[in-house]
Amino acid sequence: MATKLTPKDFVEALKDWSILDVVEAVKAIEDEFGIKAAAAVATVAAAPAAGAGAEPVEEQTEFTVNLTAVGDSKINVIKAVRELTQLGLKEAKDLVDAAPKPVLENVSKADAEKAVARLKEAGATADMK
Repeated sequence: MATKLTPKDFVEALKDWSILDVVEAVKAIEDEFGIKAAAAVATVAAAPAAGAGAEPVEEQTEFTVNLTAVGDSKINVIKAVRELTQLGLKEAKDLVDAAPKPVLENVSKADAEKAVARLKEAGATADMK
């Protein structure tokens, strides 16, 4: 008679497996049950690094600042975009004219918040994602 393995026991056993073993097991489970476990693979692979059975919670660390609308002060917005991006005058004007458009990508939360505040101060509408 087979011993029933609890989910916690299963996760503990995975800590001793190589990444290749985990990937092969996930593939076998997908084939056997007809499911896709793409998100589960990332969670299972990260679980050994997370420590004593803790579920890893991925916190967003990189943000994109989007210029959604220019507003009435187009010149001030162009100046703000130049300050934030170090673009030349023509490139900054083209970016502002193409709104909605990303201004900064893959920046920290603090930098993104400062950039959004600067764009709003200049009269634009901006957000971060």
